[in-house]
Amino acid sequence: MNYLSVEQISKSFGERTLFKDISFGINKDQKIGFVAKNGTGKTSLLHIVAGLDTPDNGQVISRKGITISFLPQEPDLDPTLSIEETIFSSGNKILQIIAAYEKALLHMEDQEAYQKAFDAMEAAQAWDFETQYKQILFKLKLDDLSRKVNLLSGGQKKRLALAVLLLNNPDLVILDEPTNHLDLEMIEWLEEYFKKENLTLFMVTHDRYFLENVCNEIVELEDGQLYSYKGNYAYYLENKDARMAAQASETAKAKQLYKKELEWMRRQPKARTTKSKSRIDDFFEIKERAHKRRNDHQVQLEINMERLGSKILEFHNVGKSYGDLTLLNKFEYVFKTGERIGIIGKNGTGKTTFLNIMTGALPPDTGKVIVGDTVKFGYYTQKGIHIKEGQKVIEVIKEFGDFIPLKKGRTISAGQLLERFLFDRKKQYDYVEKLSGGERKRLYLCTVFIQNPNFLILDEPTNDLDVVTLNVLENFLLDFPGCLVVVSHDRYFMDKIVDHLFVFKGDAIVEDFPGNYSDFRTYEGDINSAFAKADAAKNTTAAIEVSEPKKSWKEKQHTGKLSYQEQKEHTKLEREIAQLERDKIEKEKEFLNPDLTQDQITEASKELEKIITDIDTKEERWFELSAKMEE
Repeated sequence: MNYLSVEQISKSFGERTLFKDISFGINKDQKIGFVAKNGTGKTSLLHIVAGLDTPDNGQVISRKGITISFLPQEPDLDPTLSIEETIFSSGNKILQIIAAYEKALLHMEDQEAYQKAFDAMEAAQAWDFETQYKQILFKLKLDDLSRKVNLLSGGQKKRLALAVLLLNNPDLVILDEPTNHLDLEMIEWLEEYFKKENLTLFMVTHDRYFLENVCNEIVELEDGQLYSYKGNYAYYLENKDARMAAQASETAKAKQLYKKELEWMRRQPKARTTKSKSRIDDFFEIKERAHKRRNDHQVQLEINMERLGSKILEFHNVGKSYGDLTLLNKFEYVFKTGERIGIIGKNGTGKTTFLNIMTGALPPDTGKVIVGDTVKFGYYTQKGIHIKEGQKVIEVIKEFGDFIPLKKGRTISAGQLLERFLFDRKKQYDYVEKLSGGERKRLYLCTVFIQNPNFLILDEPTNDLDVVTLNVLENFLLDFPGCLVVVSHDRYFMDKIVDHLFVFKGDAIVEDFPGNYSDFRTYEGDINSAFAKADAAKNTTAAIEVSEPKKSWKEKQHTGKLSYQEQKEHTKLEREIAQLERDKIEKEKEFLNPDLTQDQITEASKELEKIITDIDTKEERWFELSAKMEE
């Protein structure tokens, strides 16, 4: 069943054409992810499909009687209302009946009003909906219904807007970056909700795991054309590569034919027959195909990075509190060369505060932070780029210099650097205020990188970036030789670029986990499974243990059938394995040194082999003790 049809729509702003003659349909139960580069009009297209804007040409036809709900990137909520008032003012008739019933419950002395509200609940069969309503609010952690919207954080506002949308139970849901401002727990809940519910979705998101796990179709807008892939994100990547290879082959053939036809054209006299005129027309068509260029500009960042010394960044007994809220308590850590740390945790657990303490933007309450003399921070914050009225894109970069130093003594001009960040010559002379949100983020990243940092700190760098730019950013960060600390809710991004995590659990608990995000989720799943088994075996005793806060992976209390000495050995093995994993990473990095002699390579290989053997031996003993513990 077709819900909505987009027919030959176009949209321009002045001389800038976002898209032209776009057509597609949305059918019941489809879950479509829309993919395109920043600045090509993704948000504009969503607004047109949702009926919030009109196209310059063409039309959008929706099926009569269907309801369409739209979730924008930044929710538009009345700041004077409370959470409860916002939900009940959404226009949903059943919600209004529930609101009247809950109000009547507060004034039971008015039996007539209570009976009227009760009868209305019965007539509308609103009891099940009330249960669903409360479940959604609980899952979205909207507990204090009296809290005013103007006091909510960005993540809380996004959750409230989601609650309103889901409770309205629309036929078609249109989402613009639904995971922005949500923490990982909320993202995973929303992902599961969309997977299991019979909803029809049309969304733009940079979260590739979300595309992978929720969508059953990917639609890509590229060079003004739409390409549809009947599958999830992995299917899209595979088939896009095949399409690109086919296009490259076709272009190569067209070039060969063009050369042949060009020779013929040059031999032709001025007087042309009808037959030759037809061939001339064909020539120009071949020429157009032969000169078609894929506009895939790959950002090739070769920024010259100053070498880091032996002392980089050290935290010694660092504490930070805001009133009764303690974010850090006696935190200790010494950063090593090439560290790649991802930071995860719920909103409000202190992630951004931690970054600000790292850079000196915020002093700790207790303890001290020591920064090495050679450290040069590059700090990308959530605030984004400061826009000066009337400033052009090229002028932003030229504030840092007309030329940027690269490796091997080479330089690159500000304009060339912008081209590598996917800003063509025409775009460089656009005013910054005209850029899309994603383009501004890309420009901001450019201003951070060109300052030649050797310690990168990125706070939610993936928000508003398109999939193409994300791949470019990931490739750069994989090659970046300095230290890297990233706060991100993009699980795909984190899995690709970090090798261990700081998990902010709240109450000043920061867990150092040796692995990426997927490793951590697997570990947590194993722990939860172990707790479940213990619960079944031990009943009330295990129930008490599960209710306690989960301890660090290094501090778990081991019981079972282990002796006291075996428990000590089990804990010690965990510490030793974690250290060996770090030693392995450091040893592998030595092979990147191009100046190593053959003898040094041989010696390093032997040392690496010994580390790997030690890891295998200790892991085998750890599993042996773990199995005994669960008997």
